Amino acid sequence: MHAFFSHGCDRFSLAGLLVMAVVTAAHAGPTPAMTLDRAPFGTTPDGQRVERFTLANRHGMRVQVMTYGATITTIDAPDSSGHVADIVLGFPTLDGYTRDSARGGLFFGATVGRVANRIANGAFVLDGQTYHIPRTEGTNALHGGRRGFDKHVWTVENTSVTARSASVTLKLVSPDGDEGFPGTLTTHVTFSLNDGNELSLHYTATTDRPTVVNLTNHSYFNLGGEGSGSIENEVLQVNAGTFTPIDAKSLPLGTVVSVAGTALDFRTPHRIGERLRDPDPQMMYPHGYDQNWIVNGQLSRVPVPAARLWDPASGRVLDVLTTQPGLQVYTSNALDGSYVGPSGHAYRQTDAVALETQHYPDSPHHPGFPSIILRPGQTYDETTLYRVGVQPAPHPRP
Repeated sequence: MHAFFSHGCDRFSLAGLLVMAVVTAAHAGPTPAMTLDRAPFGTTPDGQRVERFTLANRHGMRVQVMTYGATITTIDAPDSSGHVADIVLGFPTLDGYTRDSARGGLFFGATVGRVANRIANGAFVLDGQTYHIPRTEGTNALHGGRRGFDKHVWTVENTSVTARSASVTLKLVSPDGDEGFPGTLTTHVTFSLNDGNELSLHYTATTDRPTVVNLTNHSYFNLGGEGSGSIENEVLQVNAGTFTPIDAKSLPLGTVVSVAGTALDFRTPHRIGERLRDPDPQMMYPHGYDQNWIVNGQLSRVPVPAARLWDPASGRVLDVLTTQPGLQVYTSNALDGSYVGPSGHAYRQTDAVALETQHYPDSPHHPGFPSIILRPGQTYDETTLYRVGVQPAPHPRP
């Protein structure tokens, strides 16, 4: 499966380079290869100033990251005709993130931690001691408690611009006992855009006491453009033959099973909407897709292909590569029209898909899952790549 998937990536890379060449030729001139801009982006309700960084290349790709929540607010990318659109959901102002996103539990574009995904009963045992995390989803602790990493203003550690890439590194120090987690955790996330239309997210973290860590980015993708409607016609491929099934509380059963014969089989490309209404309890419990696929079971330290998303209408393609063992695919099941994005359109169920690279949900309760324990002297170190390009739909034969 790895060989097949990688071969597909090679074909895409060639097509993407050809289109990039056309786009570059159309914008020929003295435009610098990479740029990085820094500007204020409002003030939080408690008076903290927030900044937003804009990373851009000459191929029309632009990424905006703000210090509140180490959040990706925008990813602009050209389609097969060169038209640029934002391909992630978000809000036009900081208030949308501090108020609407927090109230709706949306996590648009945010860095999620200290532990992404769910912890059963908001409690876990580490080295014989029980720790309690605020329950934020029924009896579950979800995405780090009431005030996780997504609700903090991160500090700017470093910025860099070279001929090939532009990056910003953000830092957050989470004190011992923060949301119930043990140990002072120092986390860095580097967002880097290169001239090959790759956005890299590099996470590192260290601790002074044994703790648990599981970080991810929670961007909601719509390759047709933010506010363009449902992603049911977008085509998804997931490089995974197994997944971790869930119960009615969206908690893993602790088993790893084959995707064969289920609505979760994306080993070959399928429309997201093709089996979205399948009567399988795995689809009915979360009202759509919200499961963890095993995409890097060998725990490769080099990012491996995890998923590909393709929008036939625009031609945009997103390849996701990661060092993380799991991929949570979430079809924005909770969006109900209560929130409006920069386009002026209300967001509804299936208006985007999140592709969250991470360790498995509820890992502290399942010793057979890859461990998320971090001890003093160790460094948490994970990387995810989002590679954006185009692949036009084939013309029908006459």
